[in-house]
Amino acid sequence: MQFIKRGTTGPAAAEVKSTLVTLGLIADADTTEAPEDVLFDAVCELALREFQQARGLSVDGVVGPETWRSLVAARWRLGDRVLHRSVSEPLLGDDVRTLQERLLEMGYDVGRADGIFGQRTETALRAFQREVGLAADGTMGTLTMRALRQLGRKVVGGRPQLLRESAMLYHAGPALSGKRVVIDPGHGGNDPGMMAQDGPMTWTEAHLVYDLANRLEGRFSAIGVRADLTRGRDHERTGAERAALANTLGADLLISLHIDSNPNPAANGVATYHFGTGSGVSSTVGERLAGLVQREIAARTGLLDCHTHAKTWEILRLTRMPAVQIELGYLSSPIDRQRLIDPAFRDTVAEAILIAVQRVFLPVEADVKTGSLDLSALKAMQFS
Repeated sequence: MQFIKRGTTGPAAAEVKSTLVTLGLIADADTTEAPEDVLFDAVCELALREFQQARGLSVDGVVGPETWRSLVAARWRLGDRVLHRSVSEPLLGDDVRTLQERLLEMGYDVGRADGIFGQRTETALRAFQREVGLAADGTMGTLTMRALRQLGRKVVGGRPQLLRESAMLYHAGPALSGKRVVIDPGHGGNDPGMMAQDGPMTWTEAHLVYDLANRLEGRFSAIGVRADLTRGRDHERTGAERAALANTLGADLLISLHIDSNPNPAANGVATYHFGTGSGVSSTVGERLAGLVQREIAARTGLLDCHTHAKTWEILRLTRMPAVQIELGYLSSPIDRQRLIDPAFRDTVAEAILIAVQRVFLPVEADVKTGSLDLSALKAMQFS
């Protein structure tokens, strides 16, 4: 699917418009119109923006690869088809995500509600089937659907993953030494990301975040953390590919680095994102890490605090470990840009992220005040 935006015509625009009609986001389209004449107009753009907002996607009114995959997934409702695990082509869709959320509510461990019918979802479904006296075949058919509808939630008084994720964090221990962190510098290769001209210099998001990623990698390595980057200087990967790499490496955390831009040069500040859906399903540790990263960066750099937010971006949704994405200022802002192009500023940001990562592993009683810990003190805190 190519990028579709307002003013685009042709079969791709027709397919997107038809999907928006199917989802009930716009009124029925003119069925007599030839596909090559269909226009992605202002009505389609508004409907798409509402869909993106509800789904925790970037609200840009543009159908890119990630938005298109979300539109396709949204076509499926639980009960529309038989669900089962396929190794070669895993089933994707909102029906899978709904099943995962229902299993989580009943106390079964499916991992993250990512809308992908994988091994953990199959294992959880088999456990549910055994408990209700059904054949534990890992297939979501008519009988399993009936049993699922008859049972209420078992986990009450909080988010289903809270105790599980908190226990994992506790057992990981407070020391950073020996842990593995994946650092994801956004964009790269033929995708420079955001760009800005400053006198004779052209600054790109891909270059700046790659430099920051290397500074952060060096600081992690200095205290015994295994840090891996998701790309080289001139490499390009999709969000799904980056998440798959982090999963393969078995990382404890993933930190994705980006820089924002806006047509309004007055827009400025730092924001941090974690996995979360509109239904309340969230990565508890990811949410805590995002808050710590946000506060440490804002306190140490003076960037405007634009707070933390829940999103369902693939880099956050498809990772099996807590993950955060940082939008570190705006290249379009003259104020932020002067900070971002300063190597000393990027050093400060790298240290802020490092401190935040240490704090997320500390027990509550051993946590420190935001902005109070430095690199030398952090090295002294490493436990045997």
